[in-house]
Amino acid sequence: MSDLPLDPFSREGLDGFARDFRAGKVTSEEVTKIYLQRIEKLDPKLNAFEHVAAESALATARAMDTLIRSGTDLGPLMGVPVAVKDIFKINGMPGPFVGSNVTLPDVLGEEEAVFVQALRKAGCVLLGTTKAVEVCLGITGHSAPRGTPWNPNDMESHRAPGGSSSGSAVAMAAGMCAFAIGSDSGGSVRVPAAFNGVFGLKTTAGFWPTDGAFPLDPRVDSIGLITRTATDALLAFRVISAVLFGCGWKPQRTGVRLDRLRLGVPTNHFGDNLNPEIGKAFQSANELLKAKGSLLDDVAVPEAPERAGYFPVSMPASLLSIFGTEYFLSVKDKMDPVIAKRIESGLDKKAYEFLALEDKRTASRAAVEERFIGYDAWVSPTTTDFAPLVSELEDPEKGLKLALGMTQNTQPANYLGLCAISLPLPVEGLPVGYQLMGAPCNDLKLLEIAVEIEKVLAAGR
Repeated sequence: MSDLPLDPFSREGLDGFARDFRAGKVTSEEVTKIYLQRIEKLDPKLNAFEHVAAESALATARAMDTLIRSGTDLGPLMGVPVAVKDIFKINGMPGPFVGSNVTLPDVLGEEEAVFVQALRKAGCVLLGTTKAVEVCLGITGHSAPRGTPWNPNDMESHRAPGGSSSGSAVAMAAGMCAFAIGSDSGGSVRVPAAFNGVFGLKTTAGFWPTDGAFPLDPRVDSIGLITRTATDALLAFRVISAVLFGCGWKPQRTGVRLDRLRLGVPTNHFGDNLNPEIGKAFQSANELLKAKGSLLDDVAVPEAPERAGYFPVSMPASLLSIFGTEYFLSVKDKMDPVIAKRIESGLDKKAYEFLALEDKRTASRAAVEERFIGYDAWVSPTTTDFAPLVSELEDPEKGLKLALGMTQNTQPANYLGLCAISLPLPVEGLPVGYQLMGAPCNDLKLLEIAVEIEKVLAAGR
């Protein structure tokens, strides 16, 4: 596609645009038009977008250009074109459909999602909404009702994009937005980020408000960022948090030094069934960090395997509480059969079983938070294998096995209440993710660590 305009943020990132925008070297309308052109050219195959809001995006971009010329500055994200996962209530846009063709229960209310309001206050240009797996209950990204986005790292063969923030990761990887918004309840930002070769942040559950976002499981739901780099994610995180908490944005210097980092490397669970090539890439990254003076210590995480017993109970129970048994049974035949089967499994669960699991999780969260003392982060591969072909997911038994492998290393962070990141590793071939896990509400510190690690990986590329 020789006539395809280049991604305007690919070289200088968010910070570069912010400088040029204020210097009058570029306008929001110019970059928004470029992204809309890229969407028009690329998305018919990639299928990342649920809805493209071209008219309103251009109107917002022109408004941002007028404001900045008049001396009104909303901050570093002003005029930046953003894609948003189709789980949020957004004024002027259809849905959210949350990947489904059935009418979802009205649990969002009339008000626009609080997080979307924050994006608007920061001056972001909303390009549209991106595909999600049906009711967010799927890690592979495969979704029968409204289509499976195409992982752009293999344009010849349809590979899994990862889910449930499939569209956001594909849009980011293909340069169809400056950054994207996703959500993560068991790996739904980090797995798509790893599979598509981009950066993904899962915030601590409850750190950013989920009001106005369709809930998969409110106990673990969190909003996340999908960006090109850790540097972009850090800037976006600081600005959005400042808007949400009303504390004002100001530039800050990171105080992270690699030669003072202590990282924990889990000795159990996270290395099970690991593809040797991914294991090799993970070890190579660790050696680069050791060469910079970082201390990497073995750490046991006996609570990590508990995730396997928790999520198959908590997520179906949560969705059944939203749908109600009678309504779910009336629409299940119109849903993705894999998703419907998973929800239906919750009908056989007992309330006391779930309460016992939740009590166990509370104890495990406390134990892990105590064990985190003295560590800056724990590290692991994000996924145990590369992105499979979508055709491999058609077989229900094989698809289930692949899905369990995808969540093996991501679900523990959700289960244990941690914040977490997936950082792309510099490898040949299909992308590999390097996961950082941080203590609860240490999101900012974890991002600052990721920025420094990103520099080391880039230098060793």
